[in-house]
Amino acid sequence: MLPEPGEVLHFSEDPTITRFAPHVAATAEQPEAYVWAVDAARAPDYWFPRQCPRGLAWAGPATTAADRDRIVGAGCGDRVHVIEYGWLEAMRAVRLYAYRFPAAAFAPFPGPNPHAHIATEPVTPLGPPEPVGDLFACHAAAGIQLRVLPNLWPWWDVVVASTIEFSGIRLRNALPRQ
Repeated sequence: MLPEPGEVLHFSEDPTITRFAPHVAATAEQPEAYVWAVDAARAPDYWFPRQCPRGLAWAGPATTAADRDRIVGAGCGDRVHVIEYGWLEAMRAVRLYAYRFPAAAFAPFPGPNPHAHIATEPVTPLGPPEPVGDLFACHAAAGIQLRVLPNLWPWWDVVVASTIEFSGIRLRNALPRQ
């Protein structure tokens, strides 16, 4: 489930939204109200139940071969997504939807590495939400390794100390550090 050219996506478990109004997210680090969306590069970050904690890691231009092999795995592609065993059933059962928006209504989130796109005015989707379907199949079709661990933190600590690029989403919902 990726956006078409000229589009961005918003993923939700709610298929009834007809208009998206800017708001300040409960976890926001900035005070401004936005409508959030992602492009094709970051859409896979959201092929998860909303509250699922996940670590995402991928090889970038500055990633050493040793770090890629150690974190992603030798011969395993360039990207890995990691969740905890406790989220497997939610990954299987969630009904996730993608809303398509015109990319022109959005701007990249400010910063050196924009991870999302934002709109400061209400936005209406281009059509009804589309079911994302099997999240495991989405990962497989994109060639993204999906790894399941008892606890995210040991892996995460290695990732953030490496040369690999990464993102952590909803980590506050992960099991406590062991």
